[in-house]
Amino acid sequence: MIPDVLRQYQSEIVEALGETFVMVGVSVVAAVLIGLPIGTFLFLCRKGSLLENKWVYSILDTLVNIVRSIPFLLLVVFLIPFTRLLIGTAIGTAAATVPLAIIAIAHYSRLAEQSMLDVPRGVLEAAVAMGASVKDVIFKFLYVEARSGLVFGLTTSTVSFISYSTVMGIVGGGGIGDFAIRYGYQQFKTDLMLYVMIIMVIIVQLLQFVGTTVARKIDKR
Repeated sequence: MIPDVLRQYQSEIVEALGETFVMVGVSVVAAVLIGLPIGTFLFLCRKGSLLENKWVYSILDTLVNIVRSIPFLLLVVFLIPFTRLLIGTAIGTAAATVPLAIIAIAHYSRLAEQSMLDVPRGVLEAAVAMGASVKDVIFKFLYVEARSGLVFGLTTSTVSFISYSTVMGIVGGGGIGDFAIRYGYQQFKTDLMLYVMIIMVIIVQLLQFVGTTVARKIDKR
């Protein structure tokens, strides 16, 4: 049975969840389309790897570390001018996706690099010995061997993105976290806050379960 307080704010909760899914969805897409290639270059350009390049590795490694080391709330504020320049406004759900996408790229690129480091070196050496091109090594060997770790890393990252999205009310991004603050905390409705927290825990648990299950099923080891 749905509690009365949830029934009362049903439409607002649905809207807030939709905003959260938009922000997290854009972050996941950015992580895969940009973060994964950056993580791949980090792996390939490190010392002793296939495309060893000290300068490229140092630049990418430094940029990733800088973004990941800045407290997210400060990063959101710092990126307001860039967000306004990029999409014409610094307020709203669309604007909130910009800092989220940037932290998502940095976060997942590092996890992707770590997943690839777990691939046995002999597999890549054998691929090169067979005359495989760099493209073939990446898509037919590296990603195949690291796929379980990549999926698990993306799952972990997505959970983090959901957590990051809860503070996007500072730029009018909305989302379920902003709803809990405005309608729960600020209006002294502790029960509403508790129910929202339970909803988020359920969503995260389902996401973690699906991601972990997929990662285990595609693990070749």
